[in-house]
Amino acid sequence: MATGATIIRACEPPTVFIVDDDDLVRETLRAILEDDGRKVRDFATGEEFIERYRPGIDGCLLADAHLPGMDGVELLRRLKDSGAPLPTIIITGHGGVPMAVEAMRAGAEDVIEKPIGTKELLARIDQALVTSRRNRRRARGRTVAAGQIARLTPRQQQIMEMVLAGAPSKNIAADLGISQRTVENHRAVIMRKTGAKSLPELARLALAAAWEVSEIPE
Repeated sequence: MATGATIIRACEPPTVFIVDDDDLVRETLRAILEDDGRKVRDFATGEEFIERYRPGIDGCLLADAHLPGMDGVELLRRLKDSGAPLPTIIITGHGGVPMAVEAMRAGAEDVIEKPIGTKELLARIDQALVTSRRNRRRARGRTVAAGQIARLTPRQQQIMEMVLAGAPSKNIAADLGISQRTVENHRAVIMRKTGAKSLPELARLALAAAWEVSEIPE
């Protein structure tokens, strides 16, 4: 799978990816979706999809559970492990409950059984696209938060972590061998650089930036 994320313009519609080895099923799904005004790309195998998919695209995936070679659930796991998850609907004709449970544990957005009506299919896709947009917003939030945290010096990041763990300034000063006034100055700079107006807001920012915070202050 290619590494760099694709830059998507705000006006570009989401893409519905279809992975199914049955030509007729694939063509039927494409026709239904394109008739509804959807942007569609289809693939006959999971391997082909993995080779050609570019992370960062707004959209969702419809994958048959019983693909030759890499099946739908394995494809889902590969996407998840790559760090480029895509809301995925697993389609099955005879999977039953165990397969559905396996797919959901692997991170499937939904599992649907053939045959499925057009109205229901479009509704399931719309829900997956809601998840896609939510994930993209979260990703953008993490990028912004990480940029704000990166503005802090290593010492300020260290103090921020200790503050968010609930340590008072005097304890931080003793642990780091600096004065309490220096700690307070650092705290003020941390709040100013990150733009946080309170400790809970700073904690949310740190969490968004994927910091490990052991306790969020009240």
